[in-house]
Parts: sequence; structure tokens; C-alpha cells
Amino acid sequence: MLYYKTYPKEDSQEWVVFIHGAGGSSSIWFRQIKDFCQHFNVLMVDLRGHGKSAGKKSYKQYTFNEICTDILEVMDHAQIRSAHFVGISLGTILIRNLCEMAPDRVNSMVLGGAIMRLNRRAKVLSAFGDWFKTLMPYLWLYKLFAWIIMPRERHKESRLLFVNEARKLCQREFIYWYRLIYEVNPLLKYFTENPAAVPTLYLMGEEDHMFLPFIRKLVVAQPNTRLCVIAGSGHVCNVEKPEEFNAQSIGFISRACA
Repeated sequence: MLYYKTYPKEDSQEWVVFIHGAGGSSSIWFRQIKDFCQHFNVLMVDLRGHGKSAGKKSYKQYTFNEICTDILEVMDHAQIRSAHFVGISLGTILIRNLCEMAPDRVNSMVLGGAIMRLNRRAKVLSAFGDWFKTLMPYLWLYKLFAWIIMPRERHKESRLLFVNEARKLCQREFIYWYRLIYEVNPLLKYFTENPAAVPTLYLMGEEDHMFLPFIRKLVVAQPNTRLCVIAGSGHVCNVEKPEEFNAQSIGFISRACA
């Protein structure tokens, strides 16, 4: 089973589950824990191969469905029937997929730095990584990806945080996770054509040049969704603008509970 940690709040019945992105761990939510624990029960998870889940179990395949099943297994073990989900980057794809797999387990979704379509630049970057993933040290590729997605000087903290977390991976784990790219395009196309029924908040940095433009179009076409653009922030908006990220997320989840 994955490593996880719970932060119970005795006078609340609502659970919030945090899902990090590729190369990260639950530690990237360090600026969310205090604020969220004042309002909800909190569950933090390290995905397979990441953080304290690294080396806990050997897996034969990495698919979005398999990884979402890991998360559901943790929820079952922690006796959490349903929850609100908060994710960042690749974690948003996992949450959206989990909502398809087990819609009764998802009460609402907060999708930060959401990836719901790969633009031309992202597709070229993905193809480049696919060609070189077995030829180059994975950390070289990861640093390149981080710089392209988060290029500005004020994104430096986010870049360094994710690169430092990625050091805990190994080449094999990186390749396993990278192979998920083959599933991404058809999955994102399905998400676009089949809106989720649960309340959804997209929290995007205004400088998230890779993914924000499509999210602006998506929320116009899909019911039960709203978009909040955080000024002065890039892709990893929970790290760069935690106060606004927390306020918007907690307010949204509180309204979804009402």
C-alpha cells in the first residue's frame, strides 16, 4: 500500500485528499496543511515510486487506472467513503480519472495547474522525452521539462522544489511514469467530451502558458466548473501563491459541502 498520512479534525465529517504531480510527493503541500486542517479532515498520499512510497512495492504496470486504484485502496484502508480532492499538475489527471472510475467517491475537485490538453509545445516536449528517456539521465530531462513549464525567475522555487523531489526517483521509475504519456491524449479527449458531474474548480496561475489557454475555453463549455486565475503565479500555484490557493480552495469546498 502507498504511504499516507491523515490529519483528523474531530468536529468535521468532510475529508480532503491531496494528490501531487509526477516527480513530487505529499511534501509539496506543506503550505496547505495548516489552513486546510482548520476546516477539514486531511489525507496526504505519496503516489507509487514517489516520496515515502518509493520501494514499498514492485509494480508490473503503470496505468492511470492502476494508480487511481492505489488511491482508492488507501481511502478504503483509512475508512474514507468519499472525499473532496485537491491536485496539482499530473495529479489533476489522476483525480479526473478517479472521478470516472468511482464517481461516488468524489464530492468535488480542485484542480491546480490542471492538464486537460497538451498544446503543440507540450506534444513536442513529450515526444522529445520519449525519444531520449532511456538515453539520458532522467534528472536532465526533468530539469528541462521544469524549466520549459516554469520558465520565469519567480517560478524558481517551484522548479527547485520539484527537481529536488524528483531526485528521490530512479531511472526505472521515471520511465514507468513517462510511459503514461501514451494514455494521455485519448484520456484528455474523453474528459473534454464528457464533463464531470461534480463541482469543479480550476485554479490556474496567469503565467501557466502551457495549460491555461485551453482551461479558459473548457470552463465555458462545461457545466459545474469555474475558473480562478491567480495573478503573478505559474504552473505550481499552490507553492507560488499559497494564500490565494488556500482561500479559493477552502471556500469552494465549503460551498460544495453546504
